[in-house]
Amino acid sequence: MAKGYWIARMDVNDPEGYQEYVALNRAPLTAFGARFIVRGGTFEAPEGTARARNIVIEFPSVQAAIDCYNSEEYQAAVAVRKKYAEGEILIIEGYAGPQPGE
Repeated sequence: MAKGYWIARMDVNDPEGYQEYVALNRAPLTAFGARFIVRGGTFEAPEGTARARNIVIEFPSVQAAIDCYNSEEYQAAVAVRKKYAEGEILIIEGYAGPQPGE
């Protein structure tokens, strides 16, 4: 079964207020087996429009990623996040096929 991922790009307008969202997202992310792959950090944007904060979260499956996003607990966190940040979240299936050089 392929893993699922959230790819999130955010501009945080109120870093202090955003911490309320971070506290609220912990329980649903834990419940659905999430693991941070990228959480902020330095980046370059050689193409396209960048956002200030980039996040990649891995889930055991695409369904777990979808279920987490749609969960009541996470949707409560989303309502808080929207007060302090704007951006996009994409839910995508991981790839387990051939790699370059194989």
